Amino acid sequence: MNTDITQEQIEAYQAQGCLVLPDFLTPGELEELRAAVTAGVEHMGTRKIADQDHRVDPTTEQTRPFLQRLNLWKINGTIAKLLLDPDLGRMLCRLADVEGLRLYLDHTLQKQPWAIPTAWHTDNPKWAFYSRNAISIWIALDDATLQNGCMYYLPGSHNITDYKRNADTNDHIATMFELYLELKNYEARPAQMKAGSAGVHNGMTAHAAGPNMTPTWRRAMIGAYMPDGATYNGQQSILPDDQTAGLKIGDVIAQEQHQPLVWPKRG
Repeated sequence: MNTDITQEQIEAYQAQGCLVLPDFLTPGELEELRAAVTAGVEHMGTRKIADQDHRVDPTTEQTRPFLQRLNLWKINGTIAKLLLDPDLGRMLCRLADVEGLRLYLDHTLQKQPWAIPTAWHTDNPKWAFYSRNAISIWIALDDATLQNGCMYYLPGSHNITDYKRNADTNDHIATMFELYLELKNYEARPAQMKAGSAGVHNGMTAHAAGPNMTPTWRRAMIGAYMPDGATYNGQQSILPDDQTAGLKIGDVIAQEQHQPLVWPKRG
């Protein structure tokens, strides 16, 4: 895993809210991660979140922009080792300009052959905490191209988006621009990546993905991170029932079995 970044990359991420990291994984690490994700998805079956019993309807899932399974780190050691790696945490802290990060969730997003576009949206408004320093890493398990549904970013949009105007991945692709007239003239940046490369984006950066116009899958593995000390906003999101039962708005979200500290390592 290549976690070396330059000051120029840090400044670019903070200004634009997104960054592509070519050759993030070695070929061996890529093969390990592919196998781990495949095994995790097979183990989950129709269960959507690893430690919860929420199920997806396979028929309905075929009409969505992607197949999604969450918190594979809880059932697969390879995925946990990668996403909880302290060097990765330190790199993401430098990009996000925070002292510490916890893993909030992971998920694999897999565009099926001939899948529809993923509509423009932001991530953090839907989560159980609000922070303009939330950060995600999107690791390409296959080559992500214009033809098979690569990611697109709106650079700089993280400085404009808010927590009131929320678009969803299942919306019409342009719904976000009806909510944010000030973004209509922004230029979208495609994030084409070779397998093993990664994209990093702020939780408030508008992003989308094109349709998959091929007969093969386009797979990715994502880790989403919250600043250490982030507090509960009242939305359950993917938090388990046993955790939210004891949370009040304003409480710090920090249960190691659910949101492990990635950086700095303590003890």
